[in-house]
Amino acid sequence: MPVTQPESLTIDQLETPIGPILIAVDAQGRLRAVDFWADEVRLQRSLRLHCGPCSVTRDQAPAATRGAFARYFAGDVAALERVPWTTGGTVFQRRVWAALVTIPPGRTLSYGELARRIGEPDAVRAVGAANGANPVPIVVPCHRVIGADGTLTGFGGGLDRKRWLLHHEGADFRENRAPKRRQPGLFDGANAV
Repeated sequence: MPVTQPESLTIDQLETPIGPILIAVDAQGRLRAVDFWADEVRLQRSLRLHCGPCSVTRDQAPAATRGAFARYFAGDVAALERVPWTTGGTVFQRRVWAALVTIPPGRTLSYGELARRIGEPDAVRAVGAANGANPVPIVVPCHRVIGADGTLTGFGGGLDRKRWLLHHEGADFRENRAPKRRQPGLFDGANAV
């Protein structure tokens, strides 16, 4: 059996209004992962899960990708639609992620609506799990999925980032009525503890 060469990926750090993020791109310039916590170890775990064996170097991502992120955060909320991306995942996850990119900036969907869009109306929890496993958030806009009552729900980057992204895009949503009490040390602003 021939030995497969590990895929070569480049990790770059971008400074954004929601804190530093890490992005990973492949040799073809396709986005493979985004990490909100600027945690390279966490990102490399995600890359192995979604890309398989890979060799990672630190360098700048292609200028077009860096520029698209810069334009998005500067107000061109459609700029990331042109960023090429690819990832692994199950067939079901890829169906959910393909449906996410059809949600335009400034719009939101509930998990139930997303499940109906992919023809799986009873798979709301599975849609939620696939949404949470999305390795390329913002570009594949999982932040645009909210609760059936229009309130914010979980987000891998934290609800503060989700709130910022939705406000930035001009989306309507409701704030949760009674905020949940935070447990000490779980999430405070942009820092994970």
